[in-house]
Order: sequence, then C-alpha cells, then structure tokens
Amino acid sequence: MSKQTQFQSLAIPDILKVKTYQPGKPMEEVKRELGLKKVIKLASNENLLGPSPKAVKAIKNYASMINFYPNGSGYYLKKALAEKLGLEDTRIILGNGSDEIVSLITRVFLQKGEETVMGDPSFLMYRIDTQLSGARVISVPLNDFRLDLSAMAKAISPKTKLIFISNPNNPTGTIVKKDEVKSFLKKIPSRILVIFDEAYSEYVEDKDYPQTIDLIDGENNVIVLRTFSKIYGLAGLRVGYGIAAPEIVEILNRARPPFNVNSLAQVAALASLKDKNQITRSRKLVKEGKKFLYSHLKRFKLSFIPTEANFILIKIGKKAPLLEKRLLKEGIIVRGMKAYNLADYIRVTIGTKPQNEEFIKALEKLISN
Repeated sequence: MSKQTQFQSLAIPDILKVKTYQPGKPMEEVKRELGLKKVIKLASNENLLGPSPKAVKAIKNYASMINFYPNGSGYYLKKALAEKLGLEDTRIILGNGSDEIVSLITRVFLQKGEETVMGDPSFLMYRIDTQLSGARVISVPLNDFRLDLSAMAKAISPKTKLIFISNPNNPTGTIVKKDEVKSFLKKIPSRILVIFDEAYSEYVEDKDYPQTIDLIDGENNVIVLRTFSKIYGLAGLRVGYGIAAPEIVEILNRARPPFNVNSLAQVAALASLKDKNQITRSRKLVKEGKKFLYSHLKRFKLSFIPTEANFILIKIGKKAPLLEKRLLKEGIIVRGMKAYNLADYIRVTIGTKPQNEEFIKALEKLISN
C-alpha cells in the first residue's frame, strides 16, 4: 500500500475509500476537442424536450431579485407540493436535487459500523454517501436486472439502518411492483428506514407501480424521494424533495443547509407544477422514443432491458467501451457502464425524434463496421 500524502493523512479515513463520481464532459468541450459542429448528449437521463415554458418565464421574471436570499423553507413550493400530493407540508423536505436528501439521510441516521442495504447495480450516490458516513454497504445482486426485494430483506442484520430502493432503478430502468413492496415492508423492522428513490416515477406506465406516498403516516419508516430534474426538465437548477413522517422531516431539517434550494429553482419548480402539458408531452416523447429505439435495437439483434424510465440499458458486449468512444467521435454522448460493473453495456437517454434517429444512424454505422 502506498504511503499517504500529507493531505490524505489530514482527511477523514472514510473519504479515501470513496470512488469519485465521474460526470461526463460538457458538450462544448467535446465539440472543441473533436472538432464537431453538433453534439447530442444522451448520457445523463435528462429531459431532452426541455423545461416548461412557464418555468423559463418564471425564471426571467424573478431574475432581477436574485440579490435577495431564497425563501429558506421553500414555503410556497412546499405548499404547492402538499396540495398536489394531498398531504401536509410538514411531511415535505426540499433538497438541492434529491441527491442532497440522500446525503442528509446518511449523515443524520448512519453511524460508523452500521449498514445500508442496496441493490447492485443501483444509483452510485447511495454507496458514496454510505461510505462517507463510515458505514458498510451491503450490496444485493439484481435478479434478471430487477431489484430482488426478497434477497434484500434477507440481507438485513442487527446493524442495518437504511435500505435504498431505486424505483425505477438506475441504471436498469426496471421497477419493483405493488405486491412485492407490500410483502417486503412486512419483513422490515420499524428501526430501519426504507428509502424509495422515485426520480423517474412520472415516466412509469406499468399499472402495478406502487403508490409509496400512500404508505407514509405519522410513525412510518418510509421515505420517498422525487425530483424536478427528470420529467420537469430542471436538472440544471437542482431541486428535489422528500416525503416522510413529520418527525423524520424535522430531524433532516436540522442538518439541511440554509437556503439550500435557490430562488430560481423554487420559482421554476412552482411554475412547472402548474404546467400539466409538460408531463403529458414528456411522457409522449419517451413512449414514442422507446417504441422507435426498441424496434431498431431488435433489428440490430442487440439485447436491451425494457425500461419504465427515460433511458435504455443496451448490451453491446466486450466492445462496449470502444463503441462508446466511437459514438463520441460521431457526436453522440452515451454513458458507459463500467462504474456500475456492467462493462458490456451502455446506457442511452431517450431523446427527441431527431436525436433518436441520429443515434440509431450512428449506431448502425458503427456496428456494421
């Protein structure tokens, strides 16, 4: 083992165990490096339809007031969410993206030596935040690319404190269903918090998708996370929210930084909630895009995982990293899956019709060669 540097010795030991989350390069940088006129980014599960026009207008109208701090509690946004969801605003916490709420949960409820149970692969931040808390990650392999709730329940030990359920799961796009969740929760002791991360929930078409918010009551150990980054198209503003029993929310708020959700994010999210067409248009875009992409992937005889989200996990084989690099040279950015221990796969965001067509055109060119 190599000797620690001066600054590594100053850092908390657990930070040195963490593998840094690797975001993709900015599109403009890719253009510059490769001398491309156009680049299509299909790597980050963003809504490529864009934000609601009402959100853009709200940002412009509020822009001259950014010299003031944001509303510290997100009062108006929480009220609107509470009305939309049919619950009290004391059950809602806002975050700088739902990622921040994951960090708050691990920071507040995990101690060194305790354990978090999660599927493998799943969203990388669950693992990173658990490690930062000095706790141990218990990884449970997926079963046919789906979270195995039965196996996750069996993985519980006296040290288990949190269970993360990404539904739909990132990076597979698969879901766990109502009966599975109902059966699973019966096996979970009340001392364990169960976090349902539902970032992609608005895209789900399956009628058996669980309505987990209905499970939350005053003494419940369930936390539900949602975001404005995906279907609402506000990924660049970073605004998400959690729903839980009031006591859990009150505890999390003790660690929440003041003014964590900026003013423009709050007004844009509030305006987005009033635009019902945004969800309808975004769902339609993904539904039609899935149909188009599925048909061509089948034509290419490429395996893929049917998805309930706005992305598709595609099996390429051993040359997946090479294909990722060559797609980049064609101006198409996709996500390689090595960090998820799926090195034979790429993950592709479902884009607009022209973007999907460009991706298929480039993919056909490369696999035929």
